[in-house]
Amino acid sequence: MKWGDRFGIRRRRGAGKVTTLDREATDADIESLIAFARSRTGVEFYVEPETFATDTTAMAIAADGEWTRRRVGSPSVIQKVARDLRLPVYDVQITGYPQRMRDFNERRRRQGGASL
Repeated sequence: MKWGDRFGIRRRRGAGKVTTLDREATDADIESLIAFARSRTGVEFYVEPETFATDTTAMAIAADGEWTRRRVGSPSVIQKVARDLRLPVYDVQITGYPQRMRDFNERRRRQGGASL
């Protein structure tokens, strides 16, 4: 028995795939990304890989650097959303995050905004 199974840290879903303690993506997660993209200009999606702690996530980043992150379940889900919205989607492991997002976070930090 593996340590993760022994202590109940991981559970199995479908074809023996091991998942995490984190919840899976829901329709509300996808709808939130779509609403963000439709209400802002210059939005691009950045896919973040699944980790031990979280399912695959995507960040929607607007032209001014404002952003939101939600679970998407798999890269193919956000790729379909991006295609339907005619927006670009990038693999963050290849491209990294855009400078405008870091600038937005810095402006928000200086203004005493909530930590992101």
